[in-house]
Amino acid sequence: MTTPTEWNTRLTVHYTDPSGVEHQISPVTSFTPTFSTTAEALHSVERTHVGVVYSPQALTFSLTVPVIGDAAAKLTAIALQGQRFSISLMEATGDDWSFSTLLLSECIITSASPTPASISGVPQAQFSGFSLHVEATDSANVKTVSPPRSGS
Repeated sequence: MTTPTEWNTRLTVHYTDPSGVEHQISPVTSFTPTFSTTAEALHSVERTHVGVVYSPQALTFSLTVPVIGDAAAKLTAIALQGQRFSISLMEATGDDWSFSTLLLSECIITSASPTPASISGVPQAQFSGFSLHVEATDSANVKTVSPPRSGS
């Protein structure tokens, strides 16, 4: 019988601002990186499924943070100035996660949406955007990059 895995790992989200300074984002409500690899079957008049047509990959993210501290304000400034930055997700403690790090670099925020202020609860700010490059390093320290960089 396989021993069940118990999730006791805590993840941390960091961003590196345009001047190269790394900042931890805390607290974080959610961080969702999405890697979309689109492919469709190529058909011919004489038969189907003769090949495959690949479309460019889409590397997107959404990040939701409570509007406490300065992270939401700094990310909003980066968005309004149209600056590129990097964002990473990594293990803070524990070793249950399949990855060591996910690094999205050359990110652009395309949408910043604060929630309304109310008499209860903390307002949230959601940021969405895309990345031009991603590096995923697994727990065995094997790195996968996409898309491949020139000369790689």
